Amino acid sequence: MPYLTQACPDPEPLDCRILTAALDLFVEQGYHNVSVHEIQKRADVSIGSIYKHFGGKEGVADALYTHILGELDQLIDGIMDRHDNAADRCQAIIESLFQHTETHRNIIAYIFHTKHADFLPQQAHICESSPFLKMRAIVEQGIQRGELRQTAPWVATACIFGGMARLIQLRLDGSITAPLMQYRNDMLDVLWNGMVSDKLAQEIPERSRPVTKARS
Repeated sequence: MPYLTQACPDPEPLDCRILTAALDLFVEQGYHNVSVHEIQKRADVSIGSIYKHFGGKEGVADALYTHILGELDQLIDGIMDRHDNAADRCQAIIESLFQHTETHRNIIAYIFHTKHADFLPQQAHICESSPFLKMRAIVEQGIQRGELRQTAPWVATACIFGGMARLIQLRLDGSITAPLMQYRNDMLDVLWNGMVSDKLAQEIPERSRPVTKARS
């Protein structure tokens, strides 16, 4: 099973094997280029088991989409539990997704690099899914609390997470060849110098700030 927040069970249950195989095939070949028979062969299960558990290829893709968004949701919940202010939460999300792009590439690719509307039209746009709504809520709450600069929440969210998402896409494309954590400090420099309020910056000790570059 494609997990972000926990270890895969061993042995992997049959339905989990189907989703794992489908994830790899969908990312490697594209949804429309994958057949149920290819999923069956990769997962080493019967065709009947795929139809029994998921009703067909679209059902597999839908279940995979729901599962992976649930994994991302749990990841963000954990970050929100561990950190109190918006800047620390945004930093932790960026770092975590950069790291997972390197260690769980296909899961991240299915979230950030797949055109879900092409084959899952019944699903809401990914930006309206629970984990992305939580990311926006973190930013909105940070603005309300005076932790982030006063600006339109959509603009602030795009500034903080839009660049992150684009770097992830470039890494998945192969345009960026270095691990994304090499860009961590530059990303956080943009976050702290561009979006964090003067009030919060003064309250957080210098040693706990993520920025390593000299400040002007």
